[in-house]
Amino acid sequence: MSTEGIAVVFPGQGAQRPGMGKDFCEAIAVSRQVYEEASDALGWDVSALCFGEDEKLNLTEFTQPCIVATEIAMLRGLQDRWGFTPAFFGGHSLGEFTALVAADVLPLDQTVKIVQARGRLMQQAVPVGVGAMTAVISKNIDTDAVREALGDLPIELGNINSKNQIVISGAADSMAAAQEKLTNAVADITNNEPFRFVTLNVSAPFHSRFMKVIEEPFKEVLLNTGKGLNPQNAGRVTSNFTGGFHHNDQDEIIRNLVCQLSNTVQWKANMDMIASTADRIYEIGPNRPLRDFFKTIDVTVSSVINLSSAEKLFEKN
Repeated sequence: MSTEGIAVVFPGQGAQRPGMGKDFCEAIAVSRQVYEEASDALGWDVSALCFGEDEKLNLTEFTQPCIVATEIAMLRGLQDRWGFTPAFFGGHSLGEFTALVAADVLPLDQTVKIVQARGRLMQQAVPVGVGAMTAVISKNIDTDAVREALGDLPIELGNINSKNQIVISGAADSMAAAQEKLTNAVADITNNEPFRFVTLNVSAPFHSRFMKVIEEPFKEVLLNTGKGLNPQNAGRVTSNFTGGFHHNDQDEIIRNLVCQLSNTVQWKANMDMIASTADRIYEIGPNRPLRDFFKTIDVTVSSVINLSSAEKLFEKN
């Protein structure tokens, strides 16, 4: 198939589900090899954790390498069976690491080690129960007004997912006060459109000031474990931290990935950049949370969540 002008986006943590990737693994040899490579790198059976019912799949340090391995197994399966070779890549939070592997900026075996360490550090940064994240949903949210309304609370704007959804992240005992402040300021933030608040099932306040303590340790992980980083193709991958495409500069790539930990995920800006560059966009992962975000900018995204959905998409083309 012709892949000129095609972009792929990868969801991040929260997309995991038991059984993810199993159909690709059983049907396509190159997908199976991805799980074997990840398992060899980590010293534990990645496929068993992805395909079974083990609760460890939801523990951050295991979730992250499992999602990356699954998404790369799916992508390489599509490449092998249908000649699918996208030109541009993006990923939401953890998904940015999958995107860098997909673009051959980072090797898979090093990346699964990096994200396992990332997950471990993120959990160690804050004791369970101390931090929280809440999705804030309304129409045409003014993010600058949100930051102003939060004031001096230990709460950050963690994600800008679309014009209609953001995520706030920070101290759990301040989350109710943050919701009250936003509700009181609704006229300034959304033109009187009411908010809906959804507490996210996470174990730490990602993309907030509470992650700053792990920036230096994570930088060391990137420098020591990511020695195969090749910046040549990085200009094809969007950066959550800057909102635009990475530059082909190794030091800058590392800085962007480190800063992503404690700063806002600029996903809306990433979507705008990808949509302005690509003719077609596919979401590849065990679930499809990014598709609805793209709908808010009037962009249709085709989703591959299993082998059956891939066959429906590509067999007709």
